[in-house]
Amino acid sequence: MALIMLSVAVGTDLAGPFIAKRIIDVHISGISKPWYTTGVEGPYTVAFEGVLYKRADHFAVNEAHGGEVRVLQVGKDYYFIAEPVKADGLRSMTTEGRISIDSGTNVSTYPARRLNTGELFRFFEPEFGGLIRLCGFYLGLLVVSALFSYGQRYFLQASANRIIRRMRTDVFGQINRLPIRYFDNLPAGKVVSRVTNDTEAIRELYVTVLANFFTGTIYMAGIFLALFLLDVRLAAICLFILPLLVLWIYVYGKFAKRYNRIIRAAVSEINGIVNESIQGMPIIKAFRKEKKMSNEFEAFNTELYKYQNKLLSLNSLTGHNLVGVLRNLAFLSLIWYFGGMSLSGPEHVITLGVMYAFVDYLNRLFNPIVNIVNQLPNLETALVSAERVFELLDVEGTDVADGKMDRYQGHVRFDDVWFAYKEGEYVLKGISFEAMKGQTVAFVGHTGSGKSSIMNLLFRFYNAEKGAITIDGMDVNRLPQQTLREHMGIVLQDPYLFTGTIASNVSLDDPSISRQQVEAALEAVGANRLLEHLPQGIDEPVIEKGSTLSSGQRQLISFARALAFNPAILILDEATSNIDTETETVIQEALEVVKKGRTTFVIAHRLSTIKSADLILVLDRGQIVERGSHDSLMSQRGKYYQMYRIQQGELLPSI
Repeated sequence: MALIMLSVAVGTDLAGPFIAKRIIDVHISGISKPWYTTGVEGPYTVAFEGVLYKRADHFAVNEAHGGEVRVLQVGKDYYFIAEPVKADGLRSMTTEGRISIDSGTNVSTYPARRLNTGELFRFFEPEFGGLIRLCGFYLGLLVVSALFSYGQRYFLQASANRIIRRMRTDVFGQINRLPIRYFDNLPAGKVVSRVTNDTEAIRELYVTVLANFFTGTIYMAGIFLALFLLDVRLAAICLFILPLLVLWIYVYGKFAKRYNRIIRAAVSEINGIVNESIQGMPIIKAFRKEKKMSNEFEAFNTELYKYQNKLLSLNSLTGHNLVGVLRNLAFLSLIWYFGGMSLSGPEHVITLGVMYAFVDYLNRLFNPIVNIVNQLPNLETALVSAERVFELLDVEGTDVADGKMDRYQGHVRFDDVWFAYKEGEYVLKGISFEAMKGQTVAFVGHTGSGKSSIMNLLFRFYNAEKGAITIDGMDVNRLPQQTLREHMGIVLQDPYLFTGTIASNVSLDDPSISRQQVEAALEAVGANRLLEHLPQGIDEPVIEKGSTLSSGQRQLISFARALAFNPAILILDEATSNIDTETETVIQEALEVVKKGRTTFVIAHRLSTIKSADLILVLDRGQIVERGSHDSLMSQRGKYYQMYRIQQGELLPSI
């Protein structure tokens, strides 16, 4: 719709010079055409010195006419010649008051009478009606052009906004589809940059760049069509502009693309540093690393500044000045052509209207060229941004599944599972264990022994390289990830709270979880005792990450969240490691409530919190080295025994 309206707007706009040509050639300079005497008075007849005259182009076919006369302009004055003029050419007045016409091959003189204003008005008067009609028609075309120009701009930009809205939705949806592994080596700031900065640059591609390219292309096509209608040879001469413009865009793009890639990468790095600085501000200030972060920021900022200046130099070099060179070449061709035609004889002289139309069209021709050239920087920026966005969109992800499945029984089995974050560097080696329905299984071991990796595989944040993981006999790799996690819950060591309220963080705005269930979950984990002093209770606002709440409050909210979703399998990933002793007592009481009727996996450093676990697995360097209950492991006097005695202060750790 936008392109159709654009075509109409261009067509009505480009009709202007043709109307001006007719006004000049027919209604203004047309007075110099031959006039003939006539005996019939009519709308185009002029009475002069008792004789009726009518211009040659106003006679009907086969209409009788008398002798020929002429009205010619010399300087600023008009003269009446009562006889035919053999040939036109350079006009001048002789000292005898005669008009001399030099046609190049012959000089003729004619007796002439100067017309006063009133007499001259009579000869122009028959053309006033045509002038008014053409001016009215031109005004109407301007109104139509303005309306359709507004329409095409509105529709084009509305389409662009819809495209970018869809693209942002797709990019954000793709982020949800991407595996956890993708974010291991990509800072959050860089991802944010692609969702915001890069999509905004692409929006400029549609709203500004393509709008100017579409408009410019159609305008140029229309102008060249008009030029060919006026004069084929001159239009053919002006075609040299097109290959120069294409070459220009190609050369510019070759350099600008490289600069823009560096610029967009620097912007991403800056976003990453800003995001990291905000997230780690307490550490930065505590260790007095403000200067170091500033230096890192300044390094990327300087690189950004450097390449922006290089791009600016490129834009200045290939910008408006080069358009001026092309314009001057085109006008030089125009002067050469018209001058050559005039010298070749009067029969080749171009009318003033054609000359005006050519000059007007050439001026109009360079307006879209200037607009296209001015948008080349935005074009290259948008193309580089598009590369980055589509690079993200092309990463293989997993579609979010809407499927439902019955609640698990909670029978989990790991059978000879191997896993590596980096190829060949296994962090889990031959892990095998079985957790029956309703059991509590605890994982203990030194940092890096593979405890959290087991839970990552159970949740399918990552996939195992070897072995099999089953839930109730179903291979987890054959289940959609979202469906698999439907009846699973997790409480992390550092719980994450979203912007909203305490209640919304418990229910995560799930419509199936009522306010009564939220309150019951908070009460079950004992959170009501720690949150009751808050002014608005469970409707207390929570800002990003819950930074206004204590660690214990955040952890209790996280426990309540897991309980509200009533999972069949619950994972507690060092959920009590950051909790004070008093809060831990509250949580230990709540755990007995939370664990009822579900299979629970506990990753813990505090061995005192897992003494009641049905099965304790001791990991060392990715392997299970001991397994059993607390009492059986203590009787074995192995690794678990040593770890427990160290934590109780009965044994010094070995170095």
